[in-house]
Amino acid sequence: MAEITDEIFMQNVKEGNISEMSVLFERYHLRIYNFFFRLTYDMDVSQDLTQNLFYRMIKYKNSYKSDYSVKSWIFQIARNLHADYCKEEKRSEELFLKTDRFTVEPADEAEGYHEDDYDRLEKAISDLSDEQKEIIVLSRYQGLKYEEISAITNQSVAAIKVAMYRAIRQLRGIYFKQI
Repeated sequence: MAEITDEIFMQNVKEGNISEMSVLFERYHLRIYNFFFRLTYDMDVSQDLTQNLFYRMIKYKNSYKSDYSVKSWIFQIARNLHADYCKEEKRSEELFLKTDRFTVEPADEAEGYHEDDYDRLEKAISDLSDEQKEIIVLSRYQGLKYEEISAITNQSVAAIKVAMYRAIRQLRGIYFKQI
């Protein structure tokens, strides 16, 4: 039996069956929370933004176009919510420097990673520009394809590839300066 796609559930929500949103919530709430958390390093803010995202999905359900993937549409809303939050709080730069509130479970030492490695990586990511952080979080942490990021950011796939290359190069430079 084939799994019902996100697009079918969203179409049902669009047609007024709001209870179908619970399926989309179950499928996406952790990914969305993690997206916000990687950008804000604040659990409470991330929870609020996640809740607001699903509220906006219901409120603006008619703006969903069936020729786009639901995942891309959701992350576009998430991206806009985060931008709105940063503008409202006028703390965009400050938000990305709050690495002390971010906790990571370190891998087993047998795997070769130490807690210091994670701390250095998170510190290096926090030193990137907002755009670089966003593209790394969407690609590496959320597992989105360049085509999906392209749809979310309204940039060409080629521009996304170049931006990712530059972000990784910048991240590598920052990371290895710490060692």
